[in-house]
Amino acid sequence: MKSVLLNKFLPSLILILGATAVAVAQGSGGPAPGTTPDPTAVPIDGGVSLLLAGGVAYGLKHLRNRRRKA
Repeated sequence: MKSVLLNKFLPSLILILGATAVAVAQGSGGPAPGTTPDPTAVPIDGGVSLLLAGGVAYGLKHLRNRRRKA
């Protein structure tokens, strides 16, 4: 039990705490003070299409595996 704590839990905890400290230290990145943001400016870019393509590929793989078993 002690080796699991030292080998997996403690390094994971240190990594998570370090990542959150860096993320909190960054600026807000919002619009300049005194300006109003564009209401249609949504940060959706290529990530959504990559997720969609990955989901389609994953579904096709499962369909092919299901056909091979039957």
